[in-house]
Amino acid sequence: MAKKNRKAPRRDDELWKGALEEVFDDFLRFFFPNADELFAMDKRFTFLDKEFNKLFPSTEDSGKVRFVDKLVRVHLKDGGSRFILVHVEVQGKKGNEDLSARMFRYYYLARDKHNVSITAFAILIDDVKGYLPLPYRDEYLGTKLSYEFNTYKLLDQDEAELRKNPNIFAVIALVVLLALKYKNANDQDLKSMKLDLVMELTKRKVSLTKHNAVMMFLTYYVNFENPQMFTTFEKEVEQLTGRTVPMTVKEILVGRAVNQAREEVRLEALEEKQQIARNLINKGISLEIISDATSLSIEELATL
Repeated sequence: MAKKNRKAPRRDDELWKGALEEVFDDFLRFFFPNADELFAMDKRFTFLDKEFNKLFPSTEDSGKVRFVDKLVRVHLKDGGSRFILVHVEVQGKKGNEDLSARMFRYYYLARDKHNVSITAFAILIDDVKGYLPLPYRDEYLGTKLSYEFNTYKLLDQDEAELRKNPNIFAVIALVVLLALKYKNANDQDLKSMKLDLVMELTKRKVSLTKHNAVMMFLTYYVNFENPQMFTTFEKEVEQLTGRTVPMTVKEILVGRAVNQAREEVRLEALEEKQQIARNLINKGISLEIISDATSLSIEELATL
């Protein structure tokens, strides 16, 4: 590919958040081949973004390093209403703050609050060859602590294997991998790369919602230098697939803001019900009566 000085890929947290939320079941299947045996995919995933932000408020320095953190409540298939938490962090580059220590801090604070098992992922999209975070370890006077978490470094992935993988999350991985491999591509080569990724996406038969979320990601993850090239890209996408490029990033941000506001209201109502339930449990009221009063299931009450 011809070379040209180009800005690094967009570090747009909304693109990542939108994609992860729409294809989170595929994310689980991508990393866990037996995901459908482990997780109750028919139950709603709960994205605890508001709670996560309260536990781990952003700092001025942290914004330069990490830009996406997700904490997700996932129900287990063999456990009724039992659930685990899945922590996902997407890190764009190495930073002064140690990733392993931060991941451990997230783990123990979330575990302390919810008292459930947690599996954690660090998705590394940096361009530093050879960089992988080490497990977090602490030792003092005979007391030892070790914390390991899942890591997935996009730069180390095999392009051919991702193309063969029918999971739609593989397309997201391909977008990032090719953006890293061809970060100096000119607009014409970038357009060709994106159209190739559009065809990879089209091969995977998924819902329109998932298609649009990943289409948005591959469209805007890296921008053209010349804005007019985007119009050309849109026309060629329609010619290739019969579909138009979905809504603009601005419209997505507005839509996500509305959905987030609704989710916050729902979570606040749930938290209020849970607090009422705790108070009634402490007074010795039976779970059946509390369930009728709060609309919380017996299984949900048992986790409080």
